Amino acid sequence: MDEQNNNQPFAEDEDNEIKPIDKDALEKRAKEKLKKNRPEYKKKRVIIPTICAIILVFIGIFMAINATFYQSTDDAFVEGHIISIAPKVAGQVINLYVDDNQEVKQGEILVEIDPTDYKVKLDQSEAKLAEAKAKLGVIERQVDENSSKVDFTVQELNSASSKLDFAEKDYRRYADMYKEGIVSKQEYDKSLNMLTVAQANEKAANENNKAVKAALEANKAQVKSQEAEIKRLEAEVDQAKINLSYTKIYAPEDGMVSARSVEKGNYVQIAQPMMSIVPQKVWVVANFKEIQLTNMKKGQPAWIKVDTYPHKKFKGHVDSIQRATGAKSSLFPPENAVGSYVKIVQRVPVKILFDEDISNYNIVPGMSVVPRVKIK
Repeated sequence: MDEQNNNQPFAEDEDNEIKPIDKDALEKRAKEKLKKNRPEYKKKRVIIPTICAIILVFIGIFMAINATFYQSTDDAFVEGHIISIAPKVAGQVINLYVDDNQEVKQGEILVEIDPTDYKVKLDQSEAKLAEAKAKLGVIERQVDENSSKVDFTVQELNSASSKLDFAEKDYRRYADMYKEGIVSKQEYDKSLNMLTVAQANEKAANENNKAVKAALEANKAQVKSQEAEIKRLEAEVDQAKINLSYTKIYAPEDGMVSARSVEKGNYVQIAQPMMSIVPQKVWVVANFKEIQLTNMKKGQPAWIKVDTYPHKKFKGHVDSIQRATGAKSSLFPPENAVGSYVKIVQRVPVKILFDEDISNYNIVPGMSVVPRVKIK
C-alpha cells in the first residue's frame, strides 16, 4: 500500500494540501478532448483539398479556353529600322551638330566634313570643262570653213569636168579634121594641149575636193570626240558637285541619335559608321511555335505586354507571317540530312503592329514583350 502511494503522482489542492492525482480521470478527460477536436480536423482534411481541386479545375478551364482562343509567346521583341549614318566622302570633321540621344528631324544637319579639297576639285573640273568647250568651238568653226571649201571645190570640179568634156569633144573634132587634112598640125596640137590641160585641171580639182572633204570628215570626227570629252568632263563636274554636297550629312528620317562614335576633329573614311538614327516607328516580331500558327491569320487582334510597362497592355494586330522559319532565314540554316536528326519544333516570326499611339512611351527596338493574339 505504501509502495502504491509512493508511485502515484501528487497535486496540491486549494488548501495547499498534497493529494494523489487520479490517472483514470486524466485519461478520460484527454479522450473527451480528442473526440471534440477530431471532427474539426476531419473537416479541414476534406475542405482544403476540395477548394484546391476547384481552383485547379478553374485554372484548367481557363487555360483550355485561353489555348483555344488565344496564342501567346515570350519569345518576342520590339523591332525597328535602325539607320546607320556613314560618310560618302573622306575628310576631317569640322562641325558636329548632334549629341547622343538627341531628337532630330528629317533634313536636319548632323555632321560637316572639311569641304576645301572638294571645292578645289570642283574648280579644276569646271576649268577643264570650259577649256574643252572652247576647243570644241574652234573645231566647229573649222568644220564650217571646210564645209564652205567643199562647196567651192565641188563647183571647181564641176567647172573642170565641163571644160574637160568640151576639150575632149574639141580634140576629137580636130583629130578627125587633121586626118582629112582640113586643119593644120598646129591647130591639132593646140586642141590636144587644151585637152591635156583640162584633164590636169579636172584631176587637180577632184583631188582638192577629196582633200577638203577628208579634212571636213576629220573635223567632224574631232567634234564628236570633243563632245564626248565634254560629256565626260560634265559628269566629272557633276560628281565633284555631289562630293562637295556629301561633306554635309543630314538626317534621312525623324528619330533619335544613338551609338554616336564620331567627334569633332576626327578624320573619317568612306562608309565609316559615325552614329545611328532610331526612328519612332517600331513593331513587334514574335517567334511563335509552328504548332501555334494553325489558326493565326493576318489582321487578327493582339494585345502586347511590354516588360517596361507591366501594368499596361497595348492594342495591336497581326500584320504578316514570315514565309520561312527563323532557322531557315538565318545566315547558316541547319542541314538536317544526317543520321542523327532530332525533330525540333520550329519557330516562325510574326510581325505585329501597334494600333495605338506609343509616342509617349519609351518603347525601343530590342525590348522584350509578350504578345497575345486572338485566333478565334
